Amino acid sequence: MAKRKTNETDDSVDQFIDAIADESKRTDCRAIVKLMTAATGVEPKMWGASIVGFGKHHYQYANGKPAEICKVGFAPRSKSFAFYIPKYPEHASLIKKLGKHKYSGGCLHITRLADVQVEILTRMIERAFRADGRGTD
Repeated sequence: MAKRKTNETDDSVDQFIDAIADESKRTDCRAIVKLMTAATGVEPKMWGASIVGFGKHHYQYANGKPAEICKVGFAPRSKSFAFYIPKYPEHASLIKKLGKHKYSGGCLHITRLADVQVEILTRMIERAFRADGRGTD
């Protein structure tokens, strides 16, 4: 089996954000890191080259090999921010109140932080982080 590309690294989250050319995207990144740190109670870590993640979720491949990924995270993409937020029981009701977004490929996409209700996004992150025992690590 090939080695996974998305592993936790020792790279600096601050340096990653500082390297983003678009000033408004950098500003949103800093705000997202702040709200996700408050929502999860853990410090951000880089996962792979472009995902800022919080916490660790342990799982197993079908062949029994153990693996891990961040419990919740986000990545600044060219046209939007991709949020990696697992679904949980109240997910559907909260996402309806979020504001302008797209949901595809298991990711929540937001163009700008100002397009959404930050309180709802924070609640979604808190609940996803703690769902299914994921908030206990």
